[in-house]
Amino acid sequence: MTRPALFQPLELRGLTLPNRAWVPPMCQYSVDAQDGVPTQWHLLNYGSFAIGGFGLIVAEATAVDAVGRISPFDTGLWNDQQVDAWRTVTDAVHSLGGRIAVQLGHAGRKASTNRWWPGHRSGVVPAEEGGWQPVGPTTQPGDGAEFVGETVHALTEPEILAIIDDFAAAARRAVQAGFDAIEIHSAHGYLLHQFYSPLSNTRTDGWGGDLDGRLRLPVEVARAVRGAIPDQMPLLARLSVTDWREDGWTAADSVELTRRFKAVGVDLLDASSGGNSAARIPIGPGYQADLAAQVRAGADIPVSTVGMIWEPELAERLIAEGRTDAVMVGRGALRDSNWPLRAAHELGLPNEEAPWQPQRFRGAWS
Repeated sequence: MTRPALFQPLELRGLTLPNRAWVPPMCQYSVDAQDGVPTQWHLLNYGSFAIGGFGLIVAEATAVDAVGRISPFDTGLWNDQQVDAWRTVTDAVHSLGGRIAVQLGHAGRKASTNRWWPGHRSGVVPAEEGGWQPVGPTTQPGDGAEFVGETVHALTEPEILAIIDDFAAAARRAVQAGFDAIEIHSAHGYLLHQFYSPLSNTRTDGWGGDLDGRLRLPVEVARAVRGAIPDQMPLLARLSVTDWREDGWTAADSVELTRRFKAVGVDLLDASSGGNSAARIPIGPGYQADLAAQVRAGADIPVSTVGMIWEPELAERLIAEGRTDAVMVGRGALRDSNWPLRAAHELGLPNEEAPWQPQRFRGAWS
């Protein structure tokens, strides 16, 4: 039989990924000590995805400094203690034959919010509960009821330059922590998205205004991260391809930014959308695949896509048709950490060629 497209390897720089079913970064909000240090939960969570056979696991949004956390309960990579804890996780994933990346990010004006867990109120965390003042391109707060009353500090140029340095420093720590690749979080309304979208960046200096000014920060972050990591290490970038608003960021803008990302050393564009402002989004299975395909064709770069890709048949079709090079299986992976094993069965891949761990092979479908 012809090997399913989902289970064909993909090479990015010096890294060979055994299949194209990947785990996207998903916030776990599990650092109860509020010090950015990953915990036993992270070890078990990411280890379970490695056992399940995913070709690449992208660890959750990990802050490049304490102020850049989405919530007080997020992981970080701004000190050596965090490096050591992450090394325990990456060693475990590698011992299981897995590959793991980390998503480096800065929440900007969407920082200092409560963790999204059942029974927890949404909104900004006050200082007396461990919160802090968020920063952004301007003093404009985040778009949403949870940000009402929030005060935002508009970043000065020296502060912007310091954030670029923070990304580079976190990237060097990610290398020390044993990650196989790095993803830059420039999506979902967080800091880099805040800078490139005209809905949130109304600055009039060299970090705003026209398109070149608004693209400057994400491009300079990508350039700095590329320069901080080994040549053979893949660099990914997650991008909100559209704001889903006529007055906002568009797919054509994303093609231009992706071309600039590629020019400074980004190897794959992880296509998502929205998150910076209220919008009507046509959600459905694979609803962001066409956006990924536009970027893939317009920027001539490998892409991954995400968005309700829960069924193996859909994942296979999106890759086989050339609309994406890999699929990010998010909620599907949370429901079933063995999703690739089920996909292999449903797509007809022989058990001996599927990513079974030998300890669990007795569970293979006959």
